[in-house]
Amino acid sequence: MNKFIDPPKSICLLRLSAIGDVTHMLPIIHTLQKVWPSCELTWVIGKVEYQLMKNLPDINFIVFDKNAGISAYLQLRQQLKTKKFDVLLMVQAALRASLASLVISAKVKIGFDKSRARDGQTWFSNLRIKGENRVHVLDSFFQFLQAMGIEQREMRWDLPIDSEAQDFAIQTISDKETVIINPSSSSPRRNWSAENYGKTIDYLIEVRQKQVIITGGPSEIEKQFSATINRLCNFKPVDLTGKTNLMQLAALIKKSELVIAPDTGPTHIATATGTPIIGIYAASNPERTGPYNDFKLLVNYYPEALDYFYHTTIEQQRWGLRVRHDKVMLIIPVISVIEKIDLALSSVD
Repeated sequence: MNKFIDPPKSICLLRLSAIGDVTHMLPIIHTLQKVWPSCELTWVIGKVEYQLMKNLPDINFIVFDKNAGISAYLQLRQQLKTKKFDVLLMVQAALRASLASLVISAKVKIGFDKSRARDGQTWFSNLRIKGENRVHVLDSFFQFLQAMGIEQREMRWDLPIDSEAQDFAIQTISDKETVIINPSSSSPRRNWSAENYGKTIDYLIEVRQKQVIITGGPSEIEKQFSATINRLCNFKPVDLTGKTNLMQLAALIKKSELVIAPDTGPTHIATATGTPIIGIYAASNPERTGPYNDFKLLVNYYPEALDYFYHTTIEQQRWGLRVRHDKVMLIIPVISVIEKIDLALSSVD
């Protein structure tokens, strides 16, 4: 039974970033739209992340530019000054998001429970989620719906991609069987080595006869890392690092056969587009942040990393502990990734 006697008329979703976590919001939104179709949904979202989500139907977007400083909060207050929501879902335990919640008027403000709240989020909410906390991030998001009495799950991502981005992907990939490699994460510690990526690309091109496209963001670190990988390859990939926007990247991923990436946003874009993804993990726990639908293709050396560097186990440590060692990803051998490539491509060749 729903905890609301009547369905709420309006819900505000507060999730500003990052790309992976924003894609996790898609099944949440589809579930809300199915269970409470007449409920008005507003999403306060980051400026970059909005570029990926902007085509979602029946969502009122409020874009929050974190780089604008105090003016971002003032603008948010101005945009919502006449609006009062029935519910605010504070699906981001970060100080920036909590401060934003202060200018969002809502009868009920649902946040994380005490064990998962960060930066004092519990001080900003008046209702908190419950349930198992050693779960995937997406499952913790569904606990926000459970707090309102919704037990159903609409496990659809259905990320809308505009026609211009689709045309870009068609022109770039053409009719070639393509594998996307997005080698860089937001933290260099979560990146596999350039040498190992080079060997993997050579295998994909020489042995599996695939076109390989390297993707990534516009930062100099990412561009240099991709250039190093390219230099180490005997068979050259197409390097599009810093040359695509998020919507174009999503279109490329959707049209490709397979994606290979560490713990980074494009991993979850692949989930959102239904493209098989080989996630390469050692620094972080993929049971918490890994590709939700592709655990059979996961290269998971996180337990080994905990044992080798920290002499501990998953059960003995807090959920989501990161292994902060510069060489943690080097424990993953190339053969482990190649085995997953063969498994993934065997179903499409």
